[in-house]
Amino acid sequence: MTPITFSLATCEFVLASDLDSYDKQTANHLIAMDETAKPLRIPPEMAIYAEKHEIFDLVQTLVMNLMVDKPEDPIQYLVGLLKRGSVEVPRVMLLGPPASGKRTIARKLCEHTQVIHITASNILKEDTDLTKKALQYKTKQQEIPGDLWIKLIQQRLSKIDCVRRGWVLEGIPQTREEALSLQEAGVAPNHVVLLEAPDAVLIERSQGKRIDPVTGVLTYILSQHRSVAPHTPRVLLFGPPGSGKSLQAKLISQKYNIVNLCCGELLEAVSADATNMGELIKPYLESGQQVPDSMVLQILTERLSRLDCTTRGWVLHGFPRDLEQAEKLQESNFIPSRVFFLEMTDDVAIERVTLRSIDPVTGERYHSLYKPAPSPEVQTRLQFNPKDSEAQLLRRLKEYWANAYSLQDLYPEAVHINADQDPHTVFESLESRLVGRLPKSLPDRGQNYS
Repeated sequence: MTPITFSLATCEFVLASDLDSYDKQTANHLIAMDETAKPLRIPPEMAIYAEKHEIFDLVQTLVMNLMVDKPEDPIQYLVGLLKRGSVEVPRVMLLGPPASGKRTIARKLCEHTQVIHITASNILKEDTDLTKKALQYKTKQQEIPGDLWIKLIQQRLSKIDCVRRGWVLEGIPQTREEALSLQEAGVAPNHVVLLEAPDAVLIERSQGKRIDPVTGVLTYILSQHRSVAPHTPRVLLFGPPGSGKSLQAKLISQKYNIVNLCCGELLEAVSADATNMGELIKPYLESGQQVPDSMVLQILTERLSRLDCTTRGWVLHGFPRDLEQAEKLQESNFIPSRVFFLEMTDDVAIERVTLRSIDPVTGERYHSLYKPAPSPEVQTRLQFNPKDSEAQLLRRLKEYWANAYSLQDLYPEAVHINADQDPHTVFESLESRLVGRLPKSLPDRGQNYS
């Protein structure tokens, strides 16, 4: 069969029934991007839509349920699963020694999340043939066989109320063997909570100092595990001059292999190229004037549309600077998945910025207090950026704070980080909120689960 090629922009795909007989060099040429051609563009709407509606997580959950339940008709099973209204529901195992508070916490969890509370006693209250068989053992004061007990649990959890709303298994499983049998049977919890009560906790309890365990467990149950579904980070960093945006962006970019975009550096790079846009913005940069928003946005959106940004993600700083620019960025469908505000006082900014300098010979940066020049020779040749003068800095700080609050209103879920601390401590704070999934909201208590 003759291979069929389909060209989309500069990217070509090959369809063939027997690629072994096809010239390997030709195939490699077809799937490779021409380095002289324009970079491939992927519409940002695709990733934004997928993440907004949790498409990848949905597919992951559907496949997991499919492989666990192994239905005879996979298509109808998936249709039924989607019709339930909530594909991913809480499935919790709550374990612990006697008197550890399992019953109280289980009831509170079910009250808050509207899931079904399952105990060993209410499983045996079901009117089924399996239950009657199990009760015969109980009547004779004999232990219910393990395989029969697992079937009873499966039977209860397969009922429509547990399927639609989720469940909390209180005190189940009781042994390792029982836990392994449940796993083999496809009973897979989202969360396993083990309650412990050491002596120190009991003492605190008697003194009335112990933190309410219900609140802590509830927070854990509502948390989302780190997803293995594809995720493209889109990070915005805001902060006053001297807050360390450039350094933190560099650290994030290096660790997670995402594209580091400083708006100022991007404009400088474009102006250095012999392009129409470069010639247009060069006079603004040479005279120290602000490049018009329309030009900045055109340059920025073109860069954010490239393949590396759409597949690896990006961290952007230096833009937007005000509410209007932020709204235009959103209108262009470049919507961040994480927004951080690095916060510090003006006094700290003045100390950080006005005392910094650079060695024109080595390019090394120094600071009069934190990193002084290593020798008098280096000290004499240090240069200070005119933008770092106190007068210029105060003007920039005033401009930043004039726009900061409206930007914070536009991004209400933004994370605020104290930037007046060691840079690596700041990075750890950023990282902990960058890799974790956003928390889920509590379900509507008035929701109809029928």
